[in-house]
Amino acid sequence: MMRRARTLFRPALLLTAALLAGCGSTVVNPVSGRAERSVMSLGQEVEEGRKAHQEVLKEYSALDDPKLQAYVGALGRKLAAQSHRAELEWHFTVLDSPEVNAFALPGGYIYVTRGILAYMENEADLAGVIGHEIGHVTARHGAQRATRQQNAGLGVLAATVLGAMLESRGVGGATDLAGQVSQGVAAGYVASYSREQELQADQLGAEYLSRTHYDPKHMIEVIQVLKDQEQYAADQARAQGRQAPSGGGWLASHPSNEARLQRIRDEAAQLSPGGAPVDAGRAPFLKAIEGMDFGDSAAQGLVRGAHFLHPALDIALTAPAGWQLQNSADQLTVISPARDAALILQAVPARAGSSHEAILRQWGAEQGRTEARQINGLTATHFSGLRRDSKGQRSQATLTLVNGSKGQVYALVYAARDAQALQQRRAALAQAEGSFRALTAEDRKLAKPWRIALKPFPAGGFAELAKGSVVDEARLRLLNGRYGAAGGLPAAGQQVKVVVAAP
Repeated sequence: MMRRARTLFRPALLLTAALLAGCGSTVVNPVSGRAERSVMSLGQEVEEGRKAHQEVLKEYSALDDPKLQAYVGALGRKLAAQSHRAELEWHFTVLDSPEVNAFALPGGYIYVTRGILAYMENEADLAGVIGHEIGHVTARHGAQRATRQQNAGLGVLAATVLGAMLESRGVGGATDLAGQVSQGVAAGYVASYSREQELQADQLGAEYLSRTHYDPKHMIEVIQVLKDQEQYAADQARAQGRQAPSGGGWLASHPSNEARLQRIRDEAAQLSPGGAPVDAGRAPFLKAIEGMDFGDSAAQGLVRGAHFLHPALDIALTAPAGWQLQNSADQLTVISPARDAALILQAVPARAGSSHEAILRQWGAEQGRTEARQINGLTATHFSGLRRDSKGQRSQATLTLVNGSKGQVYALVYAARDAQALQQRRAALAQAEGSFRALTAEDRKLAKPWRIALKPFPAGGFAELAKGSVVDEARLRLLNGRYGAAGGLPAAGQQVKVVVAAP
């Protein structure tokens, strides 16, 4: 949460980008060999990808692990060398994000998260993920999407970055970002890859696996791993009395139906590893990810049960019983069990004002009640009343500004589906707000990052393995490709993944 208080797009950047979109020209697609109209030439793809890469790194940090970055980069370049666009200067980046995700930018920029790495079983599976994303680049799917965006009034760079955010944050996140353009961009214009493009990327991924001597059937295993992620999320939601999440990110663009899986099986069956098949690379892959952070990172804050702990910012907050914590790069959301109300914690940018009074004034607070408070020894101001937004519209609003121990001002904003929900949840919202604090000694003991470790699979199975892990048996099964499996366990003594607290 809150690596920095910022917005992804700047108006000047977007205005400049809008000038880049012309009528387009005819380009020969490197995969199909057919001519197609495009707002990007083959050369422009590289330049737009380079600029968009800088924007992605403002939103997501690259993982600070040179050895793992080098491992993924070497694997990616090996696959790219066998692709339809081997001449590109390819770039492969592991992002410091717990999301299970991978995406691509035009011009040869490929991203995988540490979140998706944790759930891969071997090098060949990771090659399937990377090969799929390489397929999007070689077939110019990003350039095709940018061309479609032209009707929405988006420039090439804006469309390119929005497309990347669509893949990395889901449709809702990309649409929120599109709203910052202030051009009336409808959600339908923030185009995802089409089903045909996804199928083509699957086929190309399998083909690139074959060309690099991996078994192309690993494309099937990758989709199955992600199907298991979907099932796990649904099972967890059901157990907690919540609706199953619809999801975003990598799996959202890979329909999890049997017809799709069968199509992948059929295509993979027609290919075979070129020459003598290579080992799937389980041992080197596990060695590469050993010690990697799992789940939230200390730099973004840690969710530990009902507690949110951020050692770098020296802040903590505890959710009421039954409420859920959702941590993202720029805010923490505390959500009610019925998902009809939430408390949103955000860092206030320095430009918003040097005092609580100035911040409230810039925020648009008008008629209402302002009250000075102390929250666990921290200076705070609570406002409840009318707020005028940037469009001049008035609405009821409630928030509290509080000074952190390191001088940063935070906003705790009350949100609800309607006035009735706000009234019903007000006591719990106030409870969550009242828990905001500087880290205590107990908080600091709990605020330890979790890491991937390797252990021999015990005779007692996953139940025994869970005794030495900070995550439960179901999560360990998911982590090791055994969630919902028809049967079978790792062999006793085989190295498997567990999650442990850092020393």
